[in-house]
Amino acid sequence: MLYYKQGVDILSDLGDIHSITEAQELFKQRLSPEHLRRLAAITCEEALLRVANAIALCDPDAVFIHTGSDDDCAKIRRMSLEKGEESELAIPNHTIHFDLPEDQGRMVDQTFYIVNADEGISSLAKKEARNDSHAYMREYMRGIMRGKTLFVGFYSRGPVGAHSSIPAIEMSSSTYVLHSAELLYRNCFADFDREVVRRGEFFTNLHSEGTNRSEDIDKVRIYMDRSWQTTYSTYCTYAGNTLMMKKGNHRFATDSALYKFAGKELSEHMFITGLKGPGGRLTFFAGAAPSGCGKTTTAMVGDNFVGDDLAQMWIAEDGTLRAVNPEIGIFGILKDVNEEGDPYLMQCLRKPGTEVIFSNVLIDEYKKPRWEGDGEEIPAWGNNFQGMWTKDMTDVPMSHPNSRCTLLSEAIANHDKERNADPAGVQVRVITYSGRDSNTMPPIWVADSTDAGVAIGASIVSKATATEMGATGVNRQPWANAPFVAAPLAEYLQAQFNFYTNPAMQQKPIMAGLNYFLTHDARGGSGKGLLGEKRDVHVWLGWLELYAHGDVQALKTPIGMLPKYEDLKKLFREKIDKDYPESLYTMQFSLYIDNIIARIDLQNEAWRKEEGASERLFKVYDGQKAALLELKKTVGDIVKPQTFN
Repeated sequence: MLYYKQGVDILSDLGDIHSITEAQELFKQRLSPEHLRRLAAITCEEALLRVANAIALCDPDAVFIHTGSDDDCAKIRRMSLEKGEESELAIPNHTIHFDLPEDQGRMVDQTFYIVNADEGISSLAKKEARNDSHAYMREYMRGIMRGKTLFVGFYSRGPVGAHSSIPAIEMSSSTYVLHSAELLYRNCFADFDREVVRRGEFFTNLHSEGTNRSEDIDKVRIYMDRSWQTTYSTYCTYAGNTLMMKKGNHRFATDSALYKFAGKELSEHMFITGLKGPGGRLTFFAGAAPSGCGKTTTAMVGDNFVGDDLAQMWIAEDGTLRAVNPEIGIFGILKDVNEEGDPYLMQCLRKPGTEVIFSNVLIDEYKKPRWEGDGEEIPAWGNNFQGMWTKDMTDVPMSHPNSRCTLLSEAIANHDKERNADPAGVQVRVITYSGRDSNTMPPIWVADSTDAGVAIGASIVSKATATEMGATGVNRQPWANAPFVAAPLAEYLQAQFNFYTNPAMQQKPIMAGLNYFLTHDARGGSGKGLLGEKRDVHVWLGWLELYAHGDVQALKTPIGMLPKYEDLKKLFREKIDKDYPESLYTMQFSLYIDNIIARIDLQNEAWRKEEGASERLFKVYDGQKAALLELKKTVGDIVKPQTFN
């Protein structure tokens, strides 16, 4: 259980501003008349105290109150170029930002939850005692912004007025961070006070890049103080470590769903996208996948793309499952983004008309951004985050695997701006869960019960990706949200059961697994690489859309429902004009029973270590394993899908 406002509030203690009178006096001393006038529009005393203490602690030379106006946005962009945090590229409004070589992804070993004594926390999370975090900030954050400007922005994580939208303050000395914030989140300066009253909470984020030198990388700390809903980030510039309104506040939103809105809300690491079915019918999907597992690509397959990364979900009064995207932009991985698989995104990245921040790509001699897998001829030379690069450096990547692009979602041709701005959200009819699985699960399978659907999410596994610095091997990634869940996983598991089985949810979604990563050699093929293509996702989602409305039937198996060959063959032709031989269908959808049982045993063993984990999960695992073993007795280890006709 999490108890709010417990333990010392480190920001308030170190800033030593405890009353609104003290805060107002500090503002008069430290803000210019123009920015003092701007801040007067904010009347929430708790928020003003957070800003005042940040100023007192970090001691910036100037304070910039960001109103979200076009002039403010333009000024911050100019300042970022002048400061050298970004540089212009050949296409207007395209810029490049380079992080330090050691700061290319989430620094998992230097990221901590600040915890109080006896506070429950996820077994997969790193924690630090409040006293130790307090001591670090006393030593390293005092005066960290001397010679710099502190930028203060007020944002909404979701459409203003939406049931599960949460306001947040972003404070940073980095122009790149504030520039990114404007592309990713809704500036709600004018609505901030009302939103705090409506929601009853707000998040606070404080960052400084400090010296921004490789020799100081050991000083990097990324802290989440759950009790006080405040993040701290120092000596780093990678947006995943600095723009804590994203994954830092996602952690807090997850806490709010668990402890303030139990059984009524979830905060998920999911895309939201709409797919058109027969007669122009529009069906919305929400899908979880770990970073680097195709979530953005899947989202953009939709005819009405809403969001690629996060979803705030709740049960509406009419009994439907609703979701909003907390963001208005994308912070997307560029590796393997190309014209064939990502035509909408490539239009934004290669043609004028879209504001884009590139990070950690190669910049060639023509000031053109390049990245691994962009589908174009490799350049002779260029500059990347490590310095000069030439084509003959075969052991040095052209761009970092975690190279990114930041842009407004509305720039993408199939983005549904109207629905992304609607406080009512969209009704979610299909939930999908994906990971990186080369040899076990088929491309799609549908849970035959709500509990089995929760089990699919609880069982995601993925190889470590370039998103996580220092991480290796195969990771359990329950709901693809485990890196962002601070609560004990047993509590999060129970929250999933409580949400999806809440009687108030009268129109339940179908819940399905997706797997794009089966390989030829794992399925008896003669080739190398993936057993399928990136564009096949059009078919997998298309079939799920039909199944959700009862337009196709499925094969009942021990792991859930599988599509029939005839339906997929038709969809491959209709969706992507591609032949789909039955031999490929057989390879993809055969059940490799020993592999599946090994995966069940892995999950069973891991979840048994989570104190208090619901027996409902183990009932699903045990039932599937028993049915698979019985099937193996009569059919053998490899069971073709045609067996279930």
